[in-house]
Amino acid sequence: MSGLPHSKVTSEQILATVLKILDDNKAEDVVQIDLRGKTSVCDHMVICSGRSSRQVVSIADKLAEDLKHELGVLSKSEGQETGDWVLIDTGDVVVHVFRPEVREFYQLEKMWMPIGKTATNAV
Repeated sequence: MSGLPHSKVTSEQILATVLKILDDNKAEDVVQIDLRGKTSVCDHMVICSGRSSRQVVSIADKLAEDLKHELGVLSKSEGQETGDWVLIDTGDVVVHVFRPEVREFYQLEKMWMPIGKTATNAV
């Protein structure tokens, strides 16, 4: 396995790599939310959309594969069975890949953003 040992990879390095991979794989409406100091679950949350269930699963699979090869970061994922919403957990960065209508229904950005603020569009 190439890349740095996970213990030596920072959350900022993981985030930057995640954003690049999502851009390369045509993820849409990519939003990053800085959660440092707000929760112990993770440092960053990234939310994006794929146009179809097939693209959602493809983006998630490619993300997990590329993180492993580029940084040596292993991730866990859930939701590939239906492709409506896939969660990829790297430990420091959690990524949600949605079909647009499922994303609209759950509105995670609104749940995690402070009142009166908007999420940072990453791309």
